[in-house]
Amino acid sequence: MDPVAAKYVGAGLAAIGMGVAAVGVGTIFGNFLSGALRNPRPPTASSAAPSSAPRSPKVLASSRSSSRCCCCS
Repeated sequence: MDPVAAKYVGAGLAAIGMGVAAVGVGTIFGNFLSGALRNPRPPTASSAAPSSAPRSPKVLASSRSSSRCCCCS
């Protein structure tokens, strides 16, 4: 095969690969937009964690004192 022809074949294969990658990125971005537009508001603090979830004693103790964070107790 002529080296010039091989160069064109390689360039064509690279272009096809880039096109397939662009289709994949477009699909992922489209799914992201679909999900973001379905639920546009971020969850609030009260709805993010269920109130009936059991809490550990360390979390309960750290929530009583407001001057310390969870990593300083």
